[in-house]
Amino acid sequence: MRKYIAEFIGTFWLVFGGCGSAILAAGIPELGIGFAGVSLAFGLTVLTMVYAIGPISGCHLNPAVSIGLWMGGRFKAKELLPYIIAQVAGGIFAATLLYVIASGKAGFETGTFAANGYGELSPDGYGMMSALVIEIVLTFMFLMVILGATHKKAPQGFAGIAIGLALTLIHLISIPVTNTSVNPARSTSQALFAEGVALEQLWLFWVAPIVGALIAGLVFKFLEQSESNLELELVKDNLTEPEVKSA
Repeated sequence: MRKYIAEFIGTFWLVFGGCGSAILAAGIPELGIGFAGVSLAFGLTVLTMVYAIGPISGCHLNPAVSIGLWMGGRFKAKELLPYIIAQVAGGIFAATLLYVIASGKAGFETGTFAANGYGELSPDGYGMMSALVIEIVLTFMFLMVILGATHKKAPQGFAGIAIGLALTLIHLISIPVTNTSVNPARSTSQALFAEGVALEQLWLFWVAPIVGALIAGLVFKFLEQSESNLELELVKDNLTEPEVKSA
């Protein structure tokens, strides 16, 4: 239960900090933080939570991450559903509080509410195929970074920095296309409050991140197996080398 509570809190912080920066701070004339600031805010939420709850739950904060780690052999299947429920619940709670805060401003209009989308919901008018491709590719790369940075041979203590910077870069690339998802929990929480067709387009922001995560898990597992086979061959060569010399 402690792990699920940690995932709830962590995903709450991701949505509240990342989407909150977009809703509350990005659009203020002359002082707004813009795309770059929102990108950094998402990265900082993950970086801080890796060190806050990483030792408790692993700090997934994202159904696609949990699924990718399972596919990569790093996570138990029996914990997938509870993790996903906790993540989605944490995101919805954050979005609810953001709505309460944002609606306190005179003249408030819900608008897109930082929801993800394509077509009319894309910040720069990109279509469904563009959204599908970029969400798959960027989720794939995000999982590759996560799987690599948390590998037993990776430098210890630096995973949070690599993962946080990766998410920042992902947002810098794709905010104009989809407003950046790579996270079904984040997409669901905002779509529930957004005006327009955000809920109708939500399927893409579940399907694409999960596909990207599954591919990354398979690819990284293959790379790990290849590395293990190479190490085994080197050990065998070292064991047989003295026999060759003696002959």
